[in-house]
Amino acid sequence: MIATKQFVKQNKMRKLDKYKQNLTIQGNNVWSYSTIVAKIEGSDLLQLGYWSQTTQKHINYVANELNLTLIKDY
Repeated sequence: MIATKQFVKQNKMRKLDKYKQNLTIQGNNVWSYSTIVAKIEGSDLLQLGYWSQTTQKHINYVANELNLTLIKDY
């Protein structure tokens, strides 16, 4: 796993192995399709609202891949 702080600093834009076409991380923002759906803050992934089942899968995937704690009630 990549250390979160290091990941955010070194990777301005990144596509993950799964969901390559519709999931992107730019800086601290997690994009699903063309919408920012979560933000990385330290070791937490702050979910920004409630989303469709597919978008929720994207958010959960990012949290698992980067070993982040998902905070849904942000």
